[in-house]
Amino acid sequence: NPADHRDVVGQVIEATAAQVDRACAAARAWQAAPIERARMLRRAADLMEERLADLLGPIVREAGKTLGNAVGEVREAVDFLRYYAGCVEGFDNATHRPLGVVACISPWNFPLSIFIGQIAGALAAGNGVIAKPAEETPLIASLGVALLHEAGVPRDVLQFLPGDGEVGKALVANAAVAGVVFTGSTEAAQSINRTLARRLGRDGRPLPLIAETGGQNALIADSSALPEQLVLDAVTSAFDSAGQRCSALRVLCLQEDIADKVLPLLKGAMAELEVGVPDRLSVDVGPVISVEAQKRLQDHLARMRAGGHRVHQQVLADACRQGTFVPPTLIEIDRVVDLPGEVFGPVLHVLRYPRERLEATIQAVNATGFGLTFGVHSRIDETIERAAVASMAGNQYVNRNMIGAVVGVQPFGGHGLSGTGPKAGGPLYVHRLLSQRPAIEITGGEITGGDLPGPVGERNTYRLRPKGTVLCVAFDAAQRQAQVDLVKETGNRPTTDATDRHIRAVLFSGGEGDLEAVLATMAGREGPIVPVYVAPYPREFLFDEVSLSVNTAAAGGNASLMAIG
Repeated sequence: NPADHRDVVGQVIEATAAQVDRACAAARAWQAAPIERARMLRRAADLMEERLADLLGPIVREAGKTLGNAVGEVREAVDFLRYYAGCVEGFDNATHRPLGVVACISPWNFPLSIFIGQIAGALAAGNGVIAKPAEETPLIASLGVALLHEAGVPRDVLQFLPGDGEVGKALVANAAVAGVVFTGSTEAAQSINRTLARRLGRDGRPLPLIAETGGQNALIADSSALPEQLVLDAVTSAFDSAGQRCSALRVLCLQEDIADKVLPLLKGAMAELEVGVPDRLSVDVGPVISVEAQKRLQDHLARMRAGGHRVHQQVLADACRQGTFVPPTLIEIDRVVDLPGEVFGPVLHVLRYPRERLEATIQAVNATGFGLTFGVHSRIDETIERAAVASMAGNQYVNRNMIGAVVGVQPFGGHGLSGTGPKAGGPLYVHRLLSQRPAIEITGGEITGGDLPGPVGERNTYRLRPKGTVLCVAFDAAQRQAQVDLVKETGNRPTTDATDRHIRAVLFSGGEGDLEAVLATMAGREGPIVPVYVAPYPREFLFDEVSLSVNTAAAGGNASLMAIG
């Protein structure tokens, strides 16, 4: 238990290399009809709701989650099961064929919801799944797998392999694995991509990788922002879950005119947070996951202090002595580049900017290479629009907090160093886990997918934005021209220069040897993972998905409610 190391939650026997091989040899795709797969996933969701009370204790004790966060974990897992079940009800096994066996490798910070979400998406598509949870949280994961088996998912269709990173490496390298779904660090995702690039699937295609990684997430506030609401949303975004969310706020950018007013309010709100053992309802912030995580954060704070940055930090209570706690911390910085990378924990960096440098500040955030979540607090529509257009983040939030994306309401996932897409809990996710499917008709330019469901007082929209530069590789002039035409039709920029550092995707036509060479070249590049597609090209994956969530009540009310008569 990260909150109290004297508490041993349970035991686990980790998988060996031989067991990985046996699991891969025994794995098979799920031949049941899509409607039957959907029924079992919904049954698993029902069981999870029924067993809510039984799941909360292990989540709190093994992952150090507060009780509120633990309830949210179960609810999100249930949402994933039902959402992906609904996605495949119109599928037909004759036209929608699975990849085969998919490895799902999940993180410790959402040990049930992301774990179940990965599995549910892969199972819904008809794949067999070998699930490897984070080594810190195997007990919670085992409970989730048991519920899926109880709901009717065959044991050879869903297998469970707990273990450390070596188990994950062996799984990814096994020739039986036809695709990987991963959530974790950018470095680990790049390593997985390099491994997958060394082989082709049984159909001669590149192996799909869905990776959701970290972010250097910023919230920018201008002088029109309501200070009290800004502080509430910033504190929630930065310190909920002890800052151990990939969506958590890392950099708060305050217009100079309001910084001196907002900072005292922010420090006052931080002082009201109760840090402690999270099995008490009064606790707001629990522990960080491990001694290693605690040390990384403490080392970062020491470096920032040594660099002359002002650091404001709470004092921990005696109740925290038995666990790995880091108190909510605020650090003032001068530039985004003062940060070494993502700081994963309850640490908020605050940056002041002059009014005329709003867009330049957003571009500095974009320049980190990450593009996961972004927030703006303003009551000026023009400023909101400018900020949303300038940001490269996949999930954008206006006048609200930046965490807790709801499945099907705010599909979640980023771009660049933050992940490959498609978004979890979004309309394209299951399609990436199929080897064959009917084409999705999408034309060029930025496409608005329309409004998504949500609560009163909130507007959620989804749109597709062209990726940018797409490399066209073909050894036949007609094939190359077809690639160029498709790239232009989708609003992207074609290039034949493989050294272009802006390449976001590759279209390939040629032999297997040349394909393997292109995969090796792309996997060896620094920066974001670059997917390679062969014909028939999936035009839907030549776009980035962008979710926008707006608190419509914040800027003076919800006009749609006023129209109800």
